[in-house]
Amino acid sequence: MNLTTTKLNRFLFFKLPSAFLCGVRVKEIREDKCVVSVKHRWINQNPFNSMYFAVQAMAAELTTGALVIYQIQKSGQKISMLVANNKASFSKKATGRITFECQDGHLIAKAIQETIATGAGQTFWMKSIGVNEQGVVVSEMDFEWSVRIK
Repeated sequence: MNLTTTKLNRFLFFKLPSAFLCGVRVKEIREDKCVVSVKHRWINQNPFNSMYFAVQAMAAELTTGALVIYQIQKSGQKISMLVANNKASFSKKATGRITFECQDGHLIAKAIQETIATGAGQTFWMKSIGVNEQGVVVSEMDFEWSVRIK
């Protein structure tokens, strides 16, 4: 199955409805990069008139998780995935359209190959950076993913 933006957004609707209702949408998915966008609106605001941190985290996690799904499908193996840890830093109020991008797709293939070869679980960190419409970084989030053969 070829992973596309349409399929990922349909997945959001059925499996992650809170992200879908908040406006999180996949804009681009490639082997090495994923882009997700979300617009600040009433449904995803905090009391300080900016985007709630959890909405930013949903969008950022999706950029990394979609890449993990992409590589798992490419491997043809049954592999489980789980966020083991995360870190975040917020540098500016998130208003307007925020675009998150992860370019760490290259990190996943090695971990998947290692877990297939050894049967042992593997972990790796991926970074997603959120920028506003002016190109200013509003948040950076790191997710530690764990993969292991089922």
